[in-house]
Amino acid sequence: MTTAAANNKAELSSAERVSLFREMLRIRRLEERIVERYPEQEMRCPVHLSIGQEAPAVGACAALRPGDAAMSTHRSHAHYLAKGGNMRSMVAELYGRITGCSVGKGGSMHFVDVAAGFLGATPIVGATIPIAVGTALGFQQRGESKVTAIFFGEGATEEGAFHEAINFASLMKLPCVFFCENNFFSVYSPLRVRQPEGRPVYRVAEGHGVEGIQANGNDIETVVGLSRYAVNKARRGDGPTFLEFQTYRWREHCGPNFDNDIGYRTEEEYESWRKRCPVENNLKRLLEENLLDEPAVAKMESEIKAEVDDAFRFAKESPYPGPEELLRHVYPEPS
Repeated sequence: MTTAAANNKAELSSAERVSLFREMLRIRRLEERIVERYPEQEMRCPVHLSIGQEAPAVGACAALRPGDAAMSTHRSHAHYLAKGGNMRSMVAELYGRITGCSVGKGGSMHFVDVAAGFLGATPIVGATIPIAVGTALGFQQRGESKVTAIFFGEGATEEGAFHEAINFASLMKLPCVFFCENNFFSVYSPLRVRQPEGRPVYRVAEGHGVEGIQANGNDIETVVGLSRYAVNKARRGDGPTFLEFQTYRWREHCGPNFDNDIGYRTEEEYESWRKRCPVENNLKRLLEENLLDEPAVAKMESEIKAEVDDAFRFAKESPYPGPEELLRHVYPEPS
């Protein structure tokens, strides 16, 4: 980590700290509702949940402006919401309804909300990275003061598309930030069987001439501080940064359940990360510092529940796409 980055801590107001907690809680409660409703077999798309790793998405997007762009991967719920995506449209997309953010034709792994600057997500590991780098090139060529946030897991650093894209971004000093959420597993494969021992993930970026920083991805204030550092650096024309935020997914790779019993990780490992919960630990600090009290938390919970209830009601009441939608949004569209 560079000295500049190490000393760049987030200076957050009390209101900002509460707002960041609320956004993490909002994402957590929505995904917990997905867990509850998924067994009903009405959401007919795979879901990759962000429960346990909300802080990187919320902290990174807190450093962005509304006009900045973001692209993501198969585990994109938190990124979509943190960037300003519409919860109603997100849930409707899970149910395959026409009011969904991808008109009910994409599902959980293909969210898009151009108005919010969330330009898309795909399930192909590493596939959105070169596209996102291309948007940063466009910003640069048009002379726009905009930054692209590129979200991916550590498994994507093993893909050729990642290496080509980050090399080009480094060469051109593009206004983008590589946000790597290292949750230590690619599906069921731990880091030790995929990457060489003794070489941290962020060192891969340094090999392409990009500043690499590793940090605790479950500490929201650390995430915000480093994200602001990297975003401001990119915006002023000093090129990209690779931020490796170490975090942990609680649920199975794909689906609503726990999978600690199938052998690729232990219950003890899960419990050790469970104690590092970004939501609960942040709440504890806010309560200890009297920035929140129990009535305020209860009010927040009630408001979020109402929003989640409304989103699911809206989705269930929305129609499915009709046959006329089959060939829309494909290239070329029929005349």
